[in-house]
Amino acid sequence: MKTEIYSPALSLSTAAKDQFAHDIIAGLSQNQKTLSSKYFYDGMGSKLFQQIMELPEYYLTRTETEIFTTQKAAIIAAFSAATPFDLVDLGSGDAAKTKILLRAMRERAVDFTYVPIDISPDAVQELQQSLAAEMVGLAVAPLTGDYFRALEQLQTQSSNRKVLLFLGSNIGNFPYPEIKVFLKKLRHYLVPGDQILIGFDLKKDPRIIRAAYDDAAGVTAAFNFNLLRRINQTFSGNFKLPLFKHFAEYNPASGEMKSYLVSTINQQIILQDLNFSFKLQAWEAIHTESSYKFSEKQIQELAREANLEMQVLFTDAQRYFADIIFNVS
Repeated sequence: MKTEIYSPALSLSTAAKDQFAHDIIAGLSQNQKTLSSKYFYDGMGSKLFQQIMELPEYYLTRTETEIFTTQKAAIIAAFSAATPFDLVDLGSGDAAKTKILLRAMRERAVDFTYVPIDISPDAVQELQQSLAAEMVGLAVAPLTGDYFRALEQLQTQSSNRKVLLFLGSNIGNFPYPEIKVFLKKLRHYLVPGDQILIGFDLKKDPRIIRAAYDDAAGVTAAFNFNLLRRINQTFSGNFKLPLFKHFAEYNPASGEMKSYLVSTINQQIILQDLNFSFKLQAWEAIHTESSYKFSEKQIQELAREANLEMQVLFTDAQRYFADIIFNVS
């Protein structure tokens, strides 16, 4: 694994840094302390996640890549690409999987503009550079920041029909009740004729799921620890990473995969720049991530509640993962 020092203060706007501070204080003031998983993705976090996607245990990337590679023609055909549209990639990262579709769409002379959206300015900049080198002439209109603010901005910039991508089972990172809220909010920014392609991690052998979030090489643990490092660097904190352990568990009844950073001793954490401190007891856990796994029945229920129509479902050969296109009517 690369060792690299990254200063998030160089990339965060004042508003983003204020929101980061607010969310940290709110989460760490609760009885069950929590940190939002959306803050995993600074420059270093994005690089660590790219390493996670290459791990043998992390089936999610392989299965979704399989779907795109073997079924790209059918996916593109389902986009109803008769008119120009914006292909809006929510949480684009390095767009490794999306590039499979981008290349195929260019080969078929599909008229579209690629709109990658990511919270990490570093990730957006690196993606722009890679696209400029790999796909000369591709129409790209990147946006940086929160999904919904970016979608608001896009509404003022483009009147094209929209096809949204929300890949990698990111939909499962919300608390289950918030998934319904999120889908309804997405629907608010769309009009009849628009479409959404969402990746869903399907329920399967619980041991396979757990291993994907607690790999033998410890990259997922480093990904979690990087969040503490990021807080230290941004707000002059004193989190001592060796005094924490990463722990992951999967509940097959609820379909929820949870990750924690567990304090190994009694300690006081101080974030000097925020004038904020709190105590951790030995073996007290900070919840860092939840990831839900879905049955087909649950997906259909979520779609109905958000007023979305399931158009077509694509799965890998093992049925570990599903990419589903929904129509907005």
